[in-house]
Amino acid sequence: MKPSKTGRAGFTLVEIMIVVALIGLLASIAIPNYVKARDNSQQSACVNNLRQIDGAAQTWALETKQGPNATYTLTDLTPYIKLDAKNNIPGCPAGGVYQPGLTVASTPTCNIPGHVLLP
Repeated sequence: MKPSKTGRAGFTLVEIMIVVALIGLLASIAIPNYVKARDNSQQSACVNNLRQIDGAAQTWALETKQGPNATYTLTDLTPYIKLDAKNNIPGCPAGGVYQPGLTVASTPTCNIPGHVLLP
């Protein structure tokens, strides 16, 4: 005699709801950490770009025999900095805008708070 199966195989509604709740809990823990890590990496990349711009300004001043009070534009620095794929000076990964220093002695800045190159 064969054993008879009266029940159906599958998941119950309660089991599915528990799995969905666990996935939601894990997502609520992971997403803020992901956002914080992304912001930190964007800030780090921005500061490194500002450091490159400052170094290019110093090199430009040395090669063109400019003093520390000389003013420059970002286009003056294109021969001294690694450009991106579109031949532009790399921009802030967070969407900020770089402003060159007023003089060679001052540091360039980004308009996003916290993206600061410390002297």
